Amino acid sequence: MSYVSFITDERFREIVNDLLLIGEKAKIKAKQKFDRNVIDPFSMLIEMASFRMNSDQWVKSEENRQVQKSLSNDIGILHQKILGSVDGWQDLQTGNVVDLVNQDLKIIAEIKNKHNTLKGSDKFGTYKELEGLIMPKTSIYKDFKAYYVEIVPSTASGYEKPFTPSDKKTGTKCDANPNIIQIDGLRFYKLVTGVDDALEQLFNALPQVIKDCKSAINMSGLDEARRFFKAAYVAKEPKTARRKKPTASQ
Repeated sequence: MSYVSFITDERFREIVNDLLLIGEKAKIKAKQKFDRNVIDPFSMLIEMASFRMNSDQWVKSEENRQVQKSLSNDIGILHQKILGSVDGWQDLQTGNVVDLVNQDLKIIAEIKNKHNTLKGSDKFGTYKELEGLIMPKTSIYKDFKAYYVEIVPSTASGYEKPFTPSDKKTGTKCDANPNIIQIDGLRFYKLVTGVDDALEQLFNALPQVIKDCKSAINMSGLDEARRFFKAAYVAKEPKTARRKKPTASQ
């Protein structure tokens, strides 16, 4: 049985294996650079006291933090490569103005791993870049729809709405453009693949793919990861007010 229904197993393993190698290199690099970095000794003392760590535990935690910071930028590339492997979609690679294109559907997309990956001022710059790609008559993406994708949204209820970040200089929001859309990962995966539960398929399959790439890796703690997935993408039902029982006089 295939890992997921929208890309091949071979491609899935290739993408995940590449990311695992990046993680291993980041870990080695963090160890090599640790002693060369200027460490804040005041933060070290406060953190050791707050989290009840000894110095060895703090050093290990700091190394992991640096690796996580480095690797977080590459998680967005995981999604970019997965989505770019779906039929009809093209991964434009890093360094281009946008990440994905579908010529038949006339869609371009910029992929960010999380809703807070970019600061507000940077989001304004991204809006202007997308606008500059789809609005001019001479652009190769004229009349395309541009999506600003936040894989992990700011709210579990998600969104698909005009992308209107604020201009820090003027304090005003960008004009709503029906062809420049801000969208969460759940909805964008569905748009790209045509599969309602595509992102959930990816999440559920990822532990097995990781094991198949690196058999020695410990994948414990999956229940907690599933809880976080649900918290990120499954909105809680609003509580309904309980009706009071009528009194005898009523």
